[in-house]
Amino acid sequence: MAVYSESVTLFLLCTLVMLCVKILMDFSKRNIYKFPPGPTPLPIIGNMHILDINRQDYTFMELAKKYGTFFTFHFGSTKAVVLVGYEANKEALVKANYDFGERGQIRIVDDFQMNHGVIFSSGEGWKISRRFTLSILRDLGMGKSSIEGRIIEELQYLNESIKSHNGQPFEKKVFYYAPPNITFRILFGRRFDYDNPTFQKMVTIIDYLVIHTGLPPAKYYNVFGILKYFLKTPHTVVKKVEQLNEILRVLYKEARETKCDESFRTYGEAFIQKAEREKSTDEKEKIFTEENLMASTFDLMLGGTETTSTTLQWGILLMMKYPNIQKRIHDEIENVIGLDRPPRWEDQKILPYCLAVVHEIQRFGNILQYLLHATSTDVHFRGYFIPKGTPVVPLFTSILYDETEWETPREFNPNHFLDADGKFLKKDSFFAFSKGRRVCAGESLARMELFIFFTGMLQKFTFTPPPGVDRDDLDLTADSFFLMRPKSYKVCATPRQ
Repeated sequence: MAVYSESVTLFLLCTLVMLCVKILMDFSKRNIYKFPPGPTPLPIIGNMHILDINRQDYTFMELAKKYGTFFTFHFGSTKAVVLVGYEANKEALVKANYDFGERGQIRIVDDFQMNHGVIFSSGEGWKISRRFTLSILRDLGMGKSSIEGRIIEELQYLNESIKSHNGQPFEKKVFYYAPPNITFRILFGRRFDYDNPTFQKMVTIIDYLVIHTGLPPAKYYNVFGILKYFLKTPHTVVKKVEQLNEILRVLYKEARETKCDESFRTYGEAFIQKAEREKSTDEKEKIFTEENLMASTFDLMLGGTETTSTTLQWGILLMMKYPNIQKRIHDEIENVIGLDRPPRWEDQKILPYCLAVVHEIQRFGNILQYLLHATSTDVHFRGYFIPKGTPVVPLFTSILYDETEWETPREFNPNHFLDADGKFLKKDSFFAFSKGRRVCAGESLARMELFIFFTGMLQKFTFTPPPGVDRDDLDLTADSFFLMRPKSYKVCATPRQ
């Protein structure tokens, strides 16, 4: 009995010593880190009391005036760093892209993505999934003439849909439907009629998710995880994703039944073939699982449909707002390629004003305030020492509206992308697709879609506000969801002869 008592005492003593050593080591390690200055946090809530939850970018840009372009902000008890302006973000995302290249935690998304996919994941699984996705997208023609042909074909469906309204007012959602079909062809090998029930259900769910993952309940839940037990939003979002996954499983089941063992025609087929070759791998090490397929598909649907569609909606709103710019686009199109043959990607070289307008729509529309990063290692940056795993806010708004980079950042001005001779001017501070390790995987596809769809619509139509609506009354204030969308509007389209 005495021996047993001594053993227990020794065990407790060793445990106590180890605990003390760990506490001392953690304290010592914390002391070696040096964060940049920032607003003083309050207990529990950190700096949340000074944050405009809908327009966080405005809060951060205002704080930068006091604390500089690299400062600390406390999301509750979590200490993050914020990068404001072109120079700070270039230094971090481009020059130190590995150090700042992990994805930060976004609870409302992580609940259903669970570190799978190509946008919201991190680590080795992300690297393998992204490398695979980029390779397959290139093999399927991303940025090549085969995809261009599909975009031009879809443009005809889009223009027919616009024409069907016979000059009467219609909702901006009409401009939403073309980009998803390009992505769906890549994923499933088929296009959908715009009134197809499956198509409508998928885009409706994506629309719901974009809205509800960006509303205040979701944003507060991202900071305070305990709110999951009190809010409906985290649970309804997961249910909506499950509904989407049910549709995707049916579509991919069809892909399995028709797939060719020697080649692939779609992203789904390529993924399924890769998964079958991975069957012998240990379950814990498998990357190409059904969960990852669902997550990667969601990411491609979000990145390849919602972002492009939202940008097109901004584009038409801005054309109504600025008819002089629309007139200049019309003149360039008519004088260079005419009104008959559809625009092609190579036309960007001879339509510099159209290309400049497309870029300015992306800059001015600024559809994403930021997407959280995290440090992948302990980082020395600008005289500070930031620990591994620190959340990082690369503030895209502050880059696209940087007063040192843009002549009139708060105004819609296509001259931002034109030189003195009227030629297109490439700008390094154009961060619409992010930069570095986390640059948009579908950037080349999105660029092609935006140019062809936008130019192709302006080739065929003049867009004006509905009767009784003055263009000066058109609201350019964004609805702040997961993406920054233009507010609901109606538009009239008059065919050009």
